[in-house]
Amino acid sequence: MTDQPKPPAAGGDAALAQLLAEIRACTRCAAVLPLGPRPVLRGRAEARLLIISQAPGRRAHLSGLSFDDQSGERLRGWLGLGREIFYDESRVAVMPVGFCYPGSDARGGDRPPRPECAPLWHQRLRARLPAIELCLLVGRHAIGYYLPQTRAQPLTRSLARWRDFLPGFFVLPHPSWHVGRWLADNRWFERDVIPELRARVAAIVSPANPRSAPCPRR
Repeated sequence: MTDQPKPPAAGGDAALAQLLAEIRACTRCAAVLPLGPRPVLRGRAEARLLIISQAPGRRAHLSGLSFDDQSGERLRGWLGLGREIFYDESRVAVMPVGFCYPGSDARGGDRPPRPECAPLWHQRLRARLPAIELCLLVGRHAIGYYLPQTRAQPLTRSLARWRDFLPGFFVLPHPSWHVGRWLADNRWFERDVIPELRARVAAIVSPANPRSAPCPRR
């Protein structure tokens, strides 16, 4: 299947490959994960777009493939990317705040990402992704972790201030089915934000375009 994670190319970043293997072998939260540990992330050292999401859902846990569901279809629609480019690890890296499926809550939704992952792994992983130019912060947990000044305010206010976080971060709501009502109530998002998002993403993932400024560190 062409969407499945590819092994690092010969002569690639051996340190990144070693770190990814270390992360994928992590069992730190095994005792509290209902389906057990299975870190889901992807990327190559030359990737220029980084998607920092919340946590893999049940389907991603089972397949090992990030955003392989309806939320992924919506996200790819926002970005203007087909599956071939979206799952090309040399262009797009995906790093959730919590690497493993956290289970569901009493209402049937996913629990928040485990808090151990990001402090333990993110800094080391981002150091091995030196070509990243734009970080997409997808969902409340990703936005709050990387932009802690937004935690005390409603998510809609943070999303409405999307220009304030550029050029390094682009903030997005989580593309789950729950966002449908929010989109209907906030039509400025698809009118104003999506065209800018697609233009920036297209420029970054195109191999013909030169590098711009790197994505800021937390």
